Amino acid sequence: MYEYRKLTAEQKAELVKYRLSQGYPPHSAPHEVRDKQFYLLTVACYEHQCHIHTESRRQQLLDMIFHRFGGSVNEERSAKALTTNLRICAWVVLPNHYHLLVDVENFDVLGELFRRIHGALSRQWNLEDNITKRKIWYRWSDRAIRSERHYYTTLNYSNRQDG
Repeated sequence: MYEYRKLTAEQKAELVKYRLSQGYPPHSAPHEVRDKQFYLLTVACYEHQCHIHTESRRQQLLDMIFHRFGGSVNEERSAKALTTNLRICAWVVLPNHYHLLVDVENFDVLGELFRRIHGALSRQWNLEDNITKRKIWYRWSDRAIRSERHYYTTLNYSNRQDG
Protein backbone atom coordinates (compact mmCIF):
# COMPACT_ATOMS: atom_id res chain seq x y z
CA MET A 1 0.00 0.00 0.00
CA TYR A 2 2.71 2.47 0.88
CA GLU A 3 5.07 1.36 -1.89
CA TYR A 4 6.69 4.78 -2.28
CA ARG A 5 8.37 4.38 1.11
CA LYS A 6 10.08 1.20 -0.08
CA LEU A 7 11.79 2.92 -3.02
CA THR A 8 15.40 4.06 -2.93
CA ALA A 9 16.17 7.78 -3.06
CA GLU A 10 17.12 7.40 -6.75
CA GLN A 11 13.88 5.55 -7.56
CA LYS A 12 11.83 8.21 -5.76
CA ALA A 13 13.58 11.00 -7.69
CA GLU A 14 13.02 9.19 -11.00
CA LEU A 15 9.34 8.61 -10.22
CA VAL A 16 8.78 12.26 -9.29
CA LYS A 17 10.63 13.39 -12.44
CA TYR A 18 8.42 11.13 -14.58
CA ARG A 19 5.19 12.30 -12.90
CA LEU A 20 6.13 15.95 -13.45
CA SER A 21 7.01 15.27 -17.10
CA GLN A 22 3.48 13.88 -17.57
CA GLY A 23 1.89 16.96 -15.96
CA TYR A 24 0.88 15.02 -12.82
CA PRO A 25 1.29 16.20 -9.23
CA PRO A 26 4.61 14.91 -7.85
CA HIS A 27 3.24 12.57 -5.16
CA SER A 28 -0.45 11.94 -5.70
CA ALA A 29 -2.77 10.49 -8.25
CA PRO A 30 -3.83 12.86 -11.03
CA HIS A 31 -7.41 14.05 -11.04
CA GLU A 32 -8.07 13.21 -14.65
CA VAL A 33 -11.87 13.43 -14.89
CA ARG A 34 -12.78 17.02 -14.12
CA ASP A 35 -15.81 17.66 -16.30
CA LYS A 36 -18.55 15.82 -14.42
CA GLN A 37 -21.12 17.38 -12.14
CA PHE A 38 -21.00 14.92 -9.24
CA TYR A 39 -18.03 13.30 -7.51
CA LEU A 40 -17.49 10.96 -4.61
CA LEU A 41 -14.60 12.42 -2.62
CA THR A 42 -12.79 10.14 -0.21
CA VAL A 43 -10.33 11.32 2.42
CA ALA A 44 -8.21 8.84 4.37
CA CYS A 45 -6.34 9.26 7.62
CA TYR A 46 -2.60 8.70 7.40
CA GLU A 47 -1.78 4.97 7.55
CA HIS A 48 -5.50 4.38 8.13
CA GLN A 49 -5.17 5.33 11.78
CA CYS A 50 -8.50 5.95 13.51
CA HIS A 51 -8.14 9.67 14.22
CA ILE A 52 -11.87 10.37 13.75
CA HIS A 53 -12.73 7.89 16.50
CA THR A 54 -15.03 9.94 18.71
CA GLU A 55 -18.38 11.59 18.17
CA SER A 56 -16.75 14.88 19.12
CA ARG A 57 -14.15 14.61 16.35
CA ARG A 58 -16.74 13.56 13.79
CA GLN A 59 -18.76 16.64 14.72
CA GLN A 60 -15.69 18.89 14.56
CA LEU A 61 -14.99 17.60 11.06
CA LEU A 62 -18.57 18.16 9.93
CA ASP A 63 -18.58 21.65 11.49
CA MET A 64 -15.45 22.51 9.53
CA ILE A 65 -16.91 21.16 6.32
CA PHE A 66 -20.27 22.92 6.66
CA HIS A 67 -19.69 26.03 8.76
CA ARG A 68 -16.16 27.21 9.44
CA PHE A 69 -14.11 28.45 6.54
CA GLY A 70 -12.24 31.24 8.34
CA GLY A 71 -12.78 34.61 9.91
CA SER A 72 -10.71 37.25 8.14
CA VAL A 73 -11.99 39.27 5.19
CA ASN A 74 -9.80 37.38 2.68
CA GLU A 75 -10.82 34.04 4.18
CA GLU A 76 -14.49 35.02 4.01
CA ARG A 77 -14.13 35.83 0.31
CA SER A 78 -12.41 32.48 -0.24
CA ALA A 79 -15.09 30.72 1.79
CA LYS A 80 -17.77 32.25 -0.40
CA ALA A 81 -15.97 30.99 -3.50
CA LEU A 82 -15.75 27.53 -1.97
CA THR A 83 -19.36 27.31 -0.91
CA THR A 84 -20.75 28.67 -4.17
CA ASN A 85 -18.74 26.18 -6.22
CA LEU A 86 -19.47 23.11 -4.13
CA ARG A 87 -22.69 21.56 -2.81
CA ILE A 88 -22.48 18.56 -0.49
CA CYS A 89 -25.26 16.10 -1.27
CA ALA A 90 -24.36 13.33 1.21
CA TRP A 91 -21.55 12.33 3.54
CA VAL A 92 -20.36 9.56 5.79
CA VAL A 93 -17.66 9.86 8.45
CA LEU A 94 -15.94 6.69 9.64
CA PRO A 95 -13.10 6.37 12.19
CA ASN A 96 -10.29 6.36 9.60
CA HIS A 97 -11.78 8.04 6.53
CA TYR A 98 -14.74 9.94 5.20
CA HIS A 99 -16.70 10.32 1.98
CA LEU A 100 -18.47 13.32 0.50
CA LEU A 101 -20.87 13.12 -2.42
CA VAL A 102 -20.60 16.56 -3.98
CA ASP A 103 -21.97 18.62 -6.83
CA VAL A 104 -18.92 20.52 -8.08
CA GLU A 105 -19.14 23.60 -10.24
CA ASN A 106 -15.42 24.34 -10.14
CA PHE A 107 -13.19 21.35 -9.42
CA ASP A 108 -10.23 23.62 -8.58
CA VAL A 109 -11.71 24.64 -5.21
CA LEU A 110 -11.38 21.16 -3.74
CA GLY A 111 -7.68 21.28 -2.90
CA GLU A 112 -8.11 24.55 -1.02
CA LEU A 113 -11.15 23.19 0.81
CA PHE A 114 -9.23 20.17 2.09
CA ARG A 115 -6.12 22.21 2.98
CA ARG A 116 -8.20 24.49 5.19
CA ILE A 117 -10.17 21.76 6.89
CA HIS A 118 -7.32 19.32 7.39
CA GLY A 119 -4.78 21.92 8.48
CA ALA A 120 -7.04 23.29 11.19
CA LEU A 121 -8.16 19.88 12.42
CA SER A 122 -4.63 18.46 12.45
CA ARG A 123 -3.45 21.31 14.67
CA GLN A 124 -6.47 21.00 16.95
CA TRP A 125 -6.32 17.21 17.35
CA ASN A 126 -2.56 17.19 17.88
CA LEU A 127 -2.98 19.80 20.63
CA GLU A 128 -5.81 17.78 22.19
CA ASP A 129 -3.66 14.63 22.17
CA ASN A 130 -0.53 16.52 23.28
CA ILE A 131 1.40 15.28 20.22
CA THR A 132 3.54 17.41 17.92
CA LYS A 133 4.03 17.04 14.17
CA ARG A 134 1.81 13.97 13.86
CA LYS A 135 0.44 13.53 10.36
CA ILE A 136 -3.34 13.07 10.51
CA TRP A 137 -4.46 13.07 6.88
CA TYR A 138 -3.06 11.05 4.00
CA ARG A 139 -4.72 12.34 0.84
CA TRP A 140 -8.01 12.78 -0.89
CA SER A 141 -9.24 11.09 -4.00
CA ASP A 142 -12.15 11.65 -6.32
CA ARG A 143 -14.35 9.43 -8.38
CA ALA A 144 -16.61 10.92 -11.00
CA ILE A 145 -20.20 9.77 -10.78
CA ARG A 146 -20.84 8.01 -14.09
CA SER A 147 -24.61 7.67 -14.21
CA GLU A 148 -27.83 8.25 -12.34
CA ARG A 149 -27.65 4.69 -11.01
CA HIS A 150 -24.09 5.30 -9.76
CA TYR A 151 -25.27 8.51 -8.07
CA TYR A 152 -28.07 6.76 -6.18
CA THR A 153 -25.88 3.79 -5.25
CA THR A 154 -23.36 6.22 -3.77
CA LEU A 155 -26.09 8.20 -2.03
CA ASN A 156 -27.54 5.04 -0.48
CA TYR A 157 -24.09 3.95 0.71
CA SER A 158 -23.59 7.29 2.46
CA ASN A 159 -26.99 7.17 4.12
CA ARG A 160 -26.61 3.53 5.20
CA GLN A 161 -23.16 4.08 6.74
CA ASP A 162 -24.00 7.33 8.53
CA GLY A 163 -27.23 6.18 10.15
